[in-house]
Order: sequence, then structure tokens, then C-alpha cells
Amino acid sequence: MRRNGSGVTAVCAALLRARISMPIGAAVVLGVASLSAAVAPAVAAPAAPQRVEVVCSSPAALRRVLRQQPARVVRVLAPLHAAEVEPVGDARAFLRQARQTQGVVAARPVVPRASATDPALTTATVSTPSEWQYDAAGVDRVPTGVLAAAARFTIAVLDTGADVRAPDLAGKVAGTYDLGSGGDVVTDRSGHGTLVASLAAGSGADGAGVAGFGGGARLLVVKLADSPAFSDLDVAAGILYAARHGARIINLSVAGRTRSPVEQSAIEYAARRGILLVAAAGNDALNGNPPEYPAALLQPVGSNGAGGLGLAVGASDVQGARAPFSESGSFVSLAAPGASVFGAAHGFASGTSFAAPEVAGAAALVWAANPQLSARQVARILEETASGGGVWTPDLGFGVIDVAAAVEQATAAARH
Repeated sequence: MRRNGSGVTAVCAALLRARISMPIGAAVVLGVASLSAAVAPAVAAPAAPQRVEVVCSSPAALRRVLRQQPARVVRVLAPLHAAEVEPVGDARAFLRQARQTQGVVAARPVVPRASATDPALTTATVSTPSEWQYDAAGVDRVPTGVLAAAARFTIAVLDTGADVRAPDLAGKVAGTYDLGSGGDVVTDRSGHGTLVASLAAGSGADGAGVAGFGGGARLLVVKLADSPAFSDLDVAAGILYAARHGARIINLSVAGRTRSPVEQSAIEYAARRGILLVAAAGNDALNGNPPEYPAALLQPVGSNGAGGLGLAVGASDVQGARAPFSESGSFVSLAAPGASVFGAAHGFASGTSFAAPEVAGAAALVWAANPQLSARQVARILEETASGGGVWTPDLGFGVIDVAAAVEQATAAARH
């Protein structure tokens, strides 16, 4: 499925030296004898491989593990000192050995992620107006000059790819990258990524496409996988790529119940570079309402809207109330329309997956109104101007976004 395509002769040395995360494709099999084998030809992965993520303090630590427990190196995320490997033998034995090896910070099975949609929801309605979300969040009241100025900002959509030829995305895509192939073809076989991208920064050109929340903002489409099922390593690799290729805002319409240190390291990496991260809060309110990740890495559990490294976004309905499926609690920052919203590929759809990109687009407009703001200041303005009037609640966080009010506050701040 994935490979180490760098051609390096010592993959562990690349763990700290490499300037980018390794492309994915053909694998390298590293055994007891050597860590300097050439890149092996592409081979088919087992039907259900047990993948492991290893975080180490130095290349030598990973080298020691692989000498004792041979494994196929799937990829290396050099800035995070992390690697994804597929043990040749028993994965449990590999984990035991890795955890006992000096210099290994963490070793664990790869953590699953999925697109934050709920297939049980009705996704089409007769009575709901098309693109009601645009007016409900006040995007229709944003000055045209601000909408145009957003073209200076790029929103990275980390998802299933996108149909870059769709009218909704015409002229909006600044770049594409497929983690699986290392190429620029990002065909979207599920439609999820296309819908997310259209809500973040759809063109709406001549009335032929969906108008996204980001005005003239550009899109960087990073395809994590064909299906809406990813891993935390996929998400981390996508964040690294987006952070290094011009994204000012990163949208993560993915969710899982297990916290990932590697994913957290990637988020911190992007945040240090002044990037605003936005994530879907998840759709399991009726199924235990658990904290979902990476959202709960952006707005930590127990924070009640204070601090954080980004925005965890819940979904609201046409009446401005929390959508029944949308998760609530201390890790939710704010909300945006997410019940029967209209976008490319699917038409009407529901889920916090579709609320998050609206907030990502809104952030681009706030930045367009005042480019001097920091990522945290942009997030704070969106929170302060939301429907909660600056008061946080577990249900909707700071409330449903009011894009026009946020742009107005950012503009006023620029005058002082």
C-alpha cells in the first residue's frame, strides 16, 4: 500500500535528517543484518497487516529495535522522530521489544481514524433551502473586498481527495498531493473530500458551483486515502505536508476515539508555524458522546473553551441549536451549520465533517480582514463573536459562528 520511496541507504538516519516525510509506496524490509539495504521493489502488502508506530529519541534507537525484531518500514516522519513499521513476525513481540529498547519514547499499534460523518443520518431534505448555511452564518454580509482578499490565504483539506474539475472548485485549487502515491492526482472516490473542500472555499462562480465560506481563499488538497478510513499516521503526515507547502489553515474532518502522541506532535509542529488547525468534534453524541481526536488535541478535554491549539467544531441545525448527533462537552470550541448543509458531490449532507470546513473558511476571511492577527487571535475572534456572546457552554461551545461579526471585529482591530 505504501512505500519508502526516498532511495536512502540508511532509513533510520533519515529519521532526523530528512527534510520531508517520506513518500509512501514500496516498502523497505529491514532485518537483523543491515539497515543500509537499498529500497526494495514494490510489493503487495498483506491483506490485514498489523502496523506499529514507533517514536524514538534518535535513529540509533529505531535501528536497535529493527535489528532484534525485523520489520517493514512503511514510512518515516522525520520532524516527529516517528516511524510506521509492519513487523515481519508477531506484532506483540515487536511491541514488547520496542518498549524495552533504550531511546524508544513510545511504541503502539497504529490508531484508526475515520471521516467524521454519520451514514445513519438523512442527508437530503425537501424543505431545507439550498446553501442555507451560507446566510445563516452571516457570510452573505461580509464585504466583497474581504471576500476577494482571502485569496492570499490557503486552506489545506486533509481528506479523501477532491474532484478538482468540479465547478464548485474551479480555479480554487492551489496544489494537490496524494500521500499514497507521492503524486499530485487526488481523485476522490467517496465524494467526502470534495464536499468538505467546497464548503471551505467553493467558488460559486457564475452560480454554477457551491459558494464556500472562505471567499477567494485557495485550497491545498491533501489526499490521505481513497476511503474515509485513515490512521493517525496518515493525519500526521498530511499535517506535515500542509505545513510545509503554504497552508495557513488546516481542516481535519476526521475523528477517532484514541489519542495519538504522533498526531499531537504534528499538530504542535503546525501550531508553532502559526497555522490554525480546525477539526470536527465528531458525531457520536447518541453513542456515548466520547471525546474525539484530533479535535480533543486542539481543544483539550476539561478545557471548557480555554486555550488550545485550534478549534474543535460541533454542528448546529437550521434553528441554530446543536444537531442531535453532534458531540458536546469540554473539548468543543464552537459550532457551525452541519445538519443538512448543501455542498458539492453529495448535495445535502449532515455531520461535523461539514461544519469544520465552514469554520476553516471563516478563519480565512477573518485573516483577510486583518492579516496581522495570530492564529490564536483569529480563533479567539471567531469564539467571541459567535452566538454565545462570549460565554462557553458544553452544548455548542461559544456558540454558532457569525462570520460577518467576526470580520467586523477583525477589521476594527486592524484600525487600532
